[in-house]
Amino acid sequence: MINWKEVLRLARSGNHPAPRTVKKSEAEWRAQLTPLAFEVTRKHGTERAFSSEMCSLFEPGRYRCVCCQTLLFDAETKFDSGTGWPSFTQPVAPEVIAYRVDESYGMVRVETVCNVCEAHLGHVFPDGPAPSGLRYCMNAVALEKVV
Repeated sequence: MINWKEVLRLARSGNHPAPRTVKKSEAEWRAQLTPLAFEVTRKHGTERAFSSEMCSLFEPGRYRCVCCQTLLFDAETKFDSGTGWPSFTQPVAPEVIAYRVDESYGMVRVETVCNVCEAHLGHVFPDGPAPSGLRYCMNAVALEKVV
């Protein structure tokens, strides 16, 4: 299980090797994604809080990257954080998420990206529920739910 200490170590010292790599041109990403998904995943944007029904859906299933279809999260680790973005306590495997120190907007946070295609997913915080204590705060448009 990944914990906050491990997240910080990975963000500062390097991530797990990616299970595979997907690279596309900006034009290819634009053609594949909706304008909002492109802005969020490829340009490191953020969707408005509470703008997606995904926040209140807790049915069984898995969530994959909207860009490369890599499985990222399982609904068993999803919880209602009250923040307005889908939140999870753990990824499905340590190597599917990469971590980067994000010092934008006058804050220091840890950005999460898909380790396969480098899509911006959101951020991870150390204020989640036990046992991990992590809150992966994800942009819903960066994810696709699959059963």
